[in-house]
Amino acid sequence: MTVRELQQRKKALGYTNEMIAEKSGIPLGTVQKIFAGVTDAPRRKTVEALERVLGAETGVPAAIRYADYIPLPSDVMIREDALAYAADPKQGSYTLEDYYALPDDCRVELIDGVFYDLASPQHIHQAILGRLHYELVPCVDAHPECELFMAPSDVRLDNDDRTMVQPDLYIVCGRTDMDPRRLNGAPDFACEILSPSSRSHDLLLKLYKYRNAGVREYWVVDPDRLQVIVFDLEHDLPKKVYSFHDKVPVGISGGECTIDFERIFEKIKRYI
Repeated sequence: MTVRELQQRKKALGYTNEMIAEKSGIPLGTVQKIFAGVTDAPRRKTVEALERVLGAETGVPAAIRYADYIPLPSDVMIREDALAYAADPKQGSYTLEDYYALPDDCRVELIDGVFYDLASPQHIHQAILGRLHYELVPCVDAHPECELFMAPSDVRLDNDDRTMVQPDLYIVCGRTDMDPRRLNGAPDFACEILSPSSRSHDLLLKLYKYRNAGVREYWVVDPDRLQVIVFDLEHDLPKKVYSFHDKVPVGISGGECTIDFERIFEKIKRYI
């Protein structure tokens, strides 16, 4: 791939220089020079390392398809995301000012200066979201220092002007860094419900962002596979996978709260 193609791929996938440096083993300064256009002819080994990270063949970055993430089929692409904006020369440089200038009916996320479309959710997505919110309420009520929020609700994840996400559900505990518009910083708990168009986005990019931002616990609910994947990011433990017939413990509750997904399944199975 040429430097120009690498730059386009980086924008399309929404990766930061830091992400690429960490996954490729290339010094951050070198990565910055290449993607800033300072280095026009990087070494071949450097280009090959960048190609592995940017996943030129499959659309899934090979360097982050490890067991602590979610292995994905080779035909899974990051689709709903930045690819729709790939030709936009401003991708990678958008800020919160641009985010708040969008029309109210335009639902997107901003991650590291890149806009990602959020497609209209399917009925199964909304059914799970509503039931899971209902099941989490008693857990949160038992911990008065915590609050539960449901999308659309803005989270300024990195406390900068380049990232604003909207988790499907999130919980914050004992925090004072909220204002009328958003949460500033990482929530304690975040949950995303997969849609066909958001699968790799939630399982790769947002997992990476949540981990690095300091989210303590991350749930990924998969309606297609009837699974709940739980990441204990606070203790850096291997992921756990539950079925929709299991009781799933809420880690940040210290074992006091458990969500019975069998009850959720009984309410939403007509949409499957």
